[in-house]
Amino acid sequence: MRFTTALTTASTIAVGVALLPAVAHAQSAGSVDFEKEIVVTGASNKTQSVGGVAAPDSAKAKAVLTAENIQRQSAGQTVLDTINQVPGVSFQNNDAYGSSGGTLSIRGFDATRISLTVDGIPLNDSGNYAVYSNQQIDPEVIDEVNVNLGTTDVDSPTASAVGGTVNIRSKVPDKDFGVMLSGSAGQFDMMRIAAKIETGELTSSGTRAWFQASRATNNLPYNQYGKVNKQQYNAKIYQPLGGTDFIAIRAHYNQNRNNFFGSLPLRTDLTQSLTNSAVRPVGPNSSNRFPRNADERFYLINFPCQVDTPQAGVADAPAPAPTNSASCGTEFDRRYNPSNTGNIAAQVRLHLADNLVWNFEPSYQYVKANGGGTVTGNEGLRDINPAGGTASTLLCAATPVSATNTCVPGYIGGTPYFGRDVNGDGDKLDTVTVLAPSQTQTHRVAVTTGLRWNIDDAHTLRVGYTYDRAQHRQTGEVGLLASNGEPLDVFPVNQGELDAGGALLEKRDRLSYAILHQVFSEYRGEYMDGALVVTAGVTGKFFRRNLKQNCFTTSAGGFVDCFTEGSATNATYATLNPTAVTPQRRIFNFNKVVPNVGFVYHATSLVDVFANYSQGLSVPGTDSLYNSFFFATGTAGTKPKPETTDNFDLGVRFRSGKIQGAASAYYNQFHNRLASAYDPTLDQNVYRNLGNVKKYGFDGFIYYQPNDILTVGLNGSWTKSKIRDNIAVGENTDGTPIYALTAGKRESGMPKWTWGFLVRANVGPAEVGLTAKRTGPRYLYDTNEATFQGTLIPNGAKTSTGGTPALTAAQLAATGGIYGATAHSYWMLNLDARLKLGFLGLNDDTYLQLNVYNLTNSFYIGGFGGGLSQIGTYTKTSGTAAYASPQFVQIGAPRTISGSVVFKF
Repeated sequence: MRFTTALTTASTIAVGVALLPAVAHAQSAGSVDFEKEIVVTGASNKTQSVGGVAAPDSAKAKAVLTAENIQRQSAGQTVLDTINQVPGVSFQNNDAYGSSGGTLSIRGFDATRISLTVDGIPLNDSGNYAVYSNQQIDPEVIDEVNVNLGTTDVDSPTASAVGGTVNIRSKVPDKDFGVMLSGSAGQFDMMRIAAKIETGELTSSGTRAWFQASRATNNLPYNQYGKVNKQQYNAKIYQPLGGTDFIAIRAHYNQNRNNFFGSLPLRTDLTQSLTNSAVRPVGPNSSNRFPRNADERFYLINFPCQVDTPQAGVADAPAPAPTNSASCGTEFDRRYNPSNTGNIAAQVRLHLADNLVWNFEPSYQYVKANGGGTVTGNEGLRDINPAGGTASTLLCAATPVSATNTCVPGYIGGTPYFGRDVNGDGDKLDTVTVLAPSQTQTHRVAVTTGLRWNIDDAHTLRVGYTYDRAQHRQTGEVGLLASNGEPLDVFPVNQGELDAGGALLEKRDRLSYAILHQVFSEYRGEYMDGALVVTAGVTGKFFRRNLKQNCFTTSAGGFVDCFTEGSATNATYATLNPTAVTPQRRIFNFNKVVPNVGFVYHATSLVDVFANYSQGLSVPGTDSLYNSFFFATGTAGTKPKPETTDNFDLGVRFRSGKIQGAASAYYNQFHNRLASAYDPTLDQNVYRNLGNVKKYGFDGFIYYQPNDILTVGLNGSWTKSKIRDNIAVGENTDGTPIYALTAGKRESGMPKWTWGFLVRANVGPAEVGLTAKRTGPRYLYDTNEATFQGTLIPNGAKTSTGGTPALTAAQLAATGGIYGATAHSYWMLNLDARLKLGFLGLNDDTYLQLNVYNLTNSFYIGGFGGGLSQIGTYTKTSGTAAYASPQFVQIGAPRTISGSVVFKF
């Protein structure tokens, strides 16, 4: 029996998770085919299964979750929340239903360093390598998800993954006709319907297919405004070609309309300032604070609302209180994060000879998405001549223009200048709230192909090639708001607003091509009568970033001024502003050959020892490369260095009929560790280079199934990271550097440890399960310092070698300490209960299911990106540095109860 079948047909009380080195599950069909599927049902000592957990041979630590486990989660739940059960994996869900995003890490590696694929095709963003958990295929069509901990496979189609892979495999269509209908309802007005049709075999050759669709809506839990509206469509057709050969084509489309929510500054102080005793409210603005307990909620105090009413001949502006039109539609939680994503992929497996197999896997993906909020636009023009005097700070249309003024429309200094009437009152005197999100559209084609040669029963060789090309268009069109503050169109790119000259107003305008050529080869051999299995592979990665910036780069932080490409204004602006970098194209190449070697030794019939060594490469993302445009070609800073890693794994596993366990230790050495975090106030990622970082730790688990009724399990992980050097952040008045004290500190954002357990019982038609995980503390900053506000101690206390000294308790109190150094530990307990309705005469696959997410209603800090330090602005002349506002973090999803009824026939 094939390993995949063994897992899915094992005990229905399956945990379905195998932190276990599992060879049969890898990135592509070629990898699945290459790594021999040796786990079968029978008397062999390699047939070890406890509660649906299997441990096939592998030199790598891997984890497998089967459909039996995945479909016991809340209806429509993102599979990335489900893998939080795996030791070493940490996921913070933004809402209990998985439709609002989340934060993933594996062994302390953030999501941009984890390769996410479905049926072998890459899903990470082609620009910044982000993972979007709310855009994954529905659980009803997932056969399994496997997690490769800490390293990648030789054929992993990625430019950034140095910390592992998550591969989702869709189910093969059933041979028999069938229909599944599911209806779900839950707290926060959640409603979801889903349907799947299995055609069964349509022809004598075995052609079969499935078609699936779902629709889900829910309100967001922490305010009265935010909503989620999601629909998804999936299909797959499968044609067997004899033996194990086949052709399969799968298509997917997902549409999300959700608001941002739950991202709040991490401060708990009640006062507005050190000298003001007013109560600081809970809310998403930088002046607000984080809730102090699970009972505090926040509400959008200016909703519903009306934008400013235009008046002819008057310099209209969004008004402050009491009318509050100034903030109408501008609140963070009223921002939309819409996305339309789709992909189509094929898999071909064909024997060219008895011992020669060809795999071919092409794919195409499309993404249309944006994120961001509103800005205040001007109906007037902007003076782009620095010599224009005070008039350059005013609307040119309302100010006498001297000979030194050069007034033009455009997106300048973060503000759109229209040069025309926008609000319809007949004048050009006004400031108007407009929508200005960051828009991305991607067209991506990829293909992986390979040959596997079975030299003999003990030796196998494969070679392959991957091509991945993504056209990444990033723009920032401006849209208008309705009178109630709602966007007229959540996608301004559909019909962006024009300036007085008919040119499109955009806050950014750039085009990039991410192109990967990858060749790989891998050998697998069995020695010592099969007791020793050796794998040795090598991958050549050849990556090119072809970038075109159509705007002027005005700072190393990536800020730009934009005019229409080809406009005469570009030449005028360049002449008047020689320090701004002109629009241009640059090409970056990153090439590296990386090894991947390992072994498994069967010490006894019950005990295996495994080890693996690999190198990794992570190429800088789009934003950091565009930021480098500020520096002249050939100077320092023009080519950000790629990250490289050396990864070591060593582990042991124990397998018997009732107990299964494994433990593995790992060590990773980072070079040029680049970290990023999204800043919602800037609507962009903020980058920092941590230099050399080492990371080490261990994962372990044990599962016990004494009988067919009960399964119990325990798992845990511990991770330590260590930044080698202090990082320069500024200069003293004498020119000596100021350092953030990062040397010897842990990276921010990653848990120090996790541990969890599982209990599952099955009695007759009833089944109940409880999965639990405790996530340890996560540092907020790479300096491992507390969060505070105010002004740092004076320049005299700074040194060129030590930077700002650690603050004493008295100093911390004096500067307004508002939070500790870490996000606190928290429990996540999820309950599922299922009642099969076969006793009512229905199909045994028809059932009722209850889910309780966050059973104990734990109050905790959810996902965040971390930061270097809290030093925000430094005034060299006075020798003082102000702390930036506390970073924004998510509120963890509260207890959420939902129920489903599933009919299958």
